[in-house]
Amino acid sequence: MGTLTGYDVDLPRKPMSEPTLFTKIIRGDIPSSKVAEGDHWYAFLDIYPRRAGHTLVVPKEQAQRLSDLSPQSRHALMDGVAEVQRRLSAEFGTNDFSVGIHDGPIAGQEVPHVHIHVVPRTHGDGGLSLLACWPNAPAPGGEPDFAELTSIAERLQAH
Repeated sequence: MGTLTGYDVDLPRKPMSEPTLFTKIIRGDIPSSKVAEGDHWYAFLDIYPRRAGHTLVVPKEQAQRLSDLSPQSRHALMDGVAEVQRRLSAEFGTNDFSVGIHDGPIAGQEVPHVHIHVVPRTHGDGGLSLLACWPNAPAPGGEPDFAELTSIAERLQAH
């Protein structure tokens, strides 16, 4: 077990033995509203959408975190996101999307299987920006703390 600025990090991660909800959906054991599918990914509508068209893109390889996926699955997953965006653009008349990943339970991941949320965005849709995730953090602006940024960057490069 290593540490990263005071937080414990479990390394290495172990493969999951039980099929996740998303693996069951990919296998067809649980029904879904399929949007698109590739060799290494599957996309379906979220059953609790933030707005119409909210789609989940999941790798067919079962893993909880992005870092647990094979390089092939990680790359293919982004191709899946791009294909879903293409389809959502045609349906909703927008080229703007909120794309989000909750990578692990502390980050808000509810199903322990990598998944990317793709939400079409339009003017006045009621959605917020990433800044809304941390409402008590200082608003962007002012002078950046370059000394702190340099310190963190140097520590990260050393790993």
